[in-house]
Amino acid sequence: MTDTMHQVDLSSCDREPIHQLGHIQGFGALIAVTADWIVAFRSVNVGEIVQPRGEIAIGDRLAEHFSQDAMQAIRSRAADAHDMGIVERVFGIDLLKDGRLFDIAVHVSGSYVIIEIEPGSSEGTAELSSSLRPLMDKLQKSSSIEQLCVEAAAQLKRFLGFDRVMVYRFHPDQSGEVVAEAREPHLEPFEGLRYPKTDIPAQARALYLRNLFRIIADIAEEPVPIEPALSIGGEPLDLSMSTLRAVSPIHIEYLRNMGVGASLSISIVIDGKLWGLFACHHYSPMPLSYPKRTMAELFSQLFSMQLQLAIETAGSLVKDKARALHEQLMNQLIGGELLTDNLKSIDQAIARLIPHDGMSAYIDGEYTTRGIAPNEEEFRALVPSLNTSSTSRILSSDSLAGLIPAASAFADRVVGALIIPVSRRPRDYVTLWRKELNQVVKWAGNPEKVVEVGPNGDRLTPRKSFAAWQQSVDGKSAPWTPEELSLAENLRVTLLEVILRITDEQMQERAKAQERQELLIAELNHRVRNILTLIRSVIGQSRSEATDVETFAQIIGGRIQALAMAHDQITRHQWAPASLKELIRAEAEAYLSGKANRVIVTGPDAQIAPTAYTVLALVVHEMMTNSAKYGSLCDSSGQLRIELAFNRHTDLEIKWRERGGPPVKAPERRGFGSTIIERSIPFELKGDAQIRYQLSGVEADFVIPSKYAAPSDNGEASDSSNVAQPVTPMPLSPSDSRDGVLVVEDSMIIAMDAEELLRGLGFKTVNVASNAEMALNELARHEPMFAILDYNLGDETSEPVAERLTALGIPFWFVTGYGEAVAQLSDSDARGVIQKPYSADDLAMIVAELGG
Repeated sequence: MTDTMHQVDLSSCDREPIHQLGHIQGFGALIAVTADWIVAFRSVNVGEIVQPRGEIAIGDRLAEHFSQDAMQAIRSRAADAHDMGIVERVFGIDLLKDGRLFDIAVHVSGSYVIIEIEPGSSEGTAELSSSLRPLMDKLQKSSSIEQLCVEAAAQLKRFLGFDRVMVYRFHPDQSGEVVAEAREPHLEPFEGLRYPKTDIPAQARALYLRNLFRIIADIAEEPVPIEPALSIGGEPLDLSMSTLRAVSPIHIEYLRNMGVGASLSISIVIDGKLWGLFACHHYSPMPLSYPKRTMAELFSQLFSMQLQLAIETAGSLVKDKARALHEQLMNQLIGGELLTDNLKSIDQAIARLIPHDGMSAYIDGEYTTRGIAPNEEEFRALVPSLNTSSTSRILSSDSLAGLIPAASAFADRVVGALIIPVSRRPRDYVTLWRKELNQVVKWAGNPEKVVEVGPNGDRLTPRKSFAAWQQSVDGKSAPWTPEELSLAENLRVTLLEVILRITDEQMQERAKAQERQELLIAELNHRVRNILTLIRSVIGQSRSEATDVETFAQIIGGRIQALAMAHDQITRHQWAPASLKELIRAEAEAYLSGKANRVIVTGPDAQIAPTAYTVLALVVHEMMTNSAKYGSLCDSSGQLRIELAFNRHTDLEIKWRERGGPPVKAPERRGFGSTIIERSIPFELKGDAQIRYQLSGVEADFVIPSKYAAPSDNGEASDSSNVAQPVTPMPLSPSDSRDGVLVVEDSMIIAMDAEELLRGLGFKTVNVASNAEMALNELARHEPMFAILDYNLGDETSEPVAERLTALGIPFWFVTGYGEAVAQLSDSDARGVIQKPYSADDLAMIVAELGG
């Protein structure tokens, strides 16, 4: 018929009927042609259709029997059917040019064109189409999938006139359920009944996907065989797309068992998949005209579109819920805490969207639960099986033991699981659990097929009873709905994002910590080198000022003590600016003893930057030492006034004025101390230093640039005040039976120095221990008057010794080189904390405190 058809000359074929190939229903005629030659034919009423022209036979040309207009219409529809792969229809064709009208359907099957002919109908397509429009209008007003199905069943029943119209939906296990129904009042309801998947086998479902329409007008009608049974190539004729195609005898028997006289099935296809069927039953024969069947098929297609829109709308609502859940969880988990620490928040967030009885999280090998859930040992037994599943898909089951036998160990508590993988390697899981729910499923009769033995062996027979048959289902939870699974998939993405964010934050924090550690090490190395270099320079430059070893030791000790004190001041507050008045007070207390009250400081305090504090510490130390040796503080009558002020450039000005001491004259030899005073501030701080040796006393003016000094905000009064009160050592109490001192120090040189300083204070017994064990043994042998404990002893601390001393009531002091540890140590039972390096004056203050 067209150039695209295979042309096969069958004019010489045997015109006698061969074997029966298939059957068609008896209300029409079917002709198979190729290149205008008839290759197969069958009609129950052939004479009625072609009597005036004679009998149609295989091998005839189709044009010999049909009118030219009919042939032209058939050729046109065949071409469209071939190109589009569909069934084309022509209504009201004068097929034989005798005034009788026929309805024709044309489709392509392999190399053949299949022509199906039925008597024409008086119902016009335009009229039927107009009646279809209000039906669709009512469907569009439905607000849910359930309401849409109910309305569709009612409207289709009104349009077709069948006794019962059902909307039949397939479940994931391929069983079916009547989700909506419109019926005559006297009929028993089928809505809610389940049908096993064997009622509609897989091959039948596949055919429903290809051919959307299937009608049996009269189940009592005898089918008509198609002749010949095989083509010349030995192949049967494929009638999958045929409307007149007869159905399986088993299906006819199935319908008879239900008491049905006619049936109609229309496929409901969503996204290329068979969602369900319109199943129509009539309890007597029900022929439908071709135009009406076509409109019914169109109704089903429009309904499918409306249903898909409703599903997408429901999906949008699910997405909105998922988006809200995502935002809620991201806000709750933004702090970077582990999922296991936030299980309660996650559980509460999703409980209203996905009902469950318990929840668990298995993250980085840590297992946490909430509600009813397996214990850690029981869940770990599942992990090997879970790790074999896909990392990108959730796993859901209403009976987990059926998938993983190890789950039977906790089936008395939970049986259903929705397992969400939230990482690739190592595998992490968040799981929702459900308890067993005793269910009753209503089947349309016993779902088990009956197998009967016949002449040809076992034969599967259709069910004879369709009364509601209840089945009690144990060992299963409520099923996880598609909406819940969709939400769970979105939850998986959210949890993955949370874990990735936490991991990223942890990696960033580790990188920052590593960077800080490297910077700290570099800074520490730099400062240690600077300090060592500075001390070496101090020692080297101080040699020229000493006339003997003792004087040299005093000079060096004083300057190193000043450096240590300055370092302590700036590290006490984490390398932050430190008080200048505190520096002056410390120098006065350390080196002037009873003369410290003669040092008067006026003006606002200043916070000195760490980079300048060491410089000022050496300058103040040298100035204070010179004043104590040669200036106003070397006798009992002089006084030192230090005035602090910020000028209009916000630079710090320090005015040093000595009065009342012996006459002053400029030094004949300029030593290292003078160099420190005159050159340190200008050289290192780019400030100014002027010193004048007046007869009435030394005067000095120092200017510290504003970048190194700022007004203090501690609210200290600017009027004059004494710097410190002198500490007068008190004699040891002779009434205490204890004597001597215990020194716990892991550095031999520092321990020797402490021992020498204590002996210089009059202690004959000084016991030294380098670790906690030695110290505890020493305490067992002898109880000292007091103890000095270095807190950090290498790979241990002196805490055990402190606890023992506290139990014995022996006072003790901690010494440490770690400024940040002072606050913690001050909260202990220690009498105080001494910063390294300490001097004889520090030890004398301890003795004075004990004596008081």
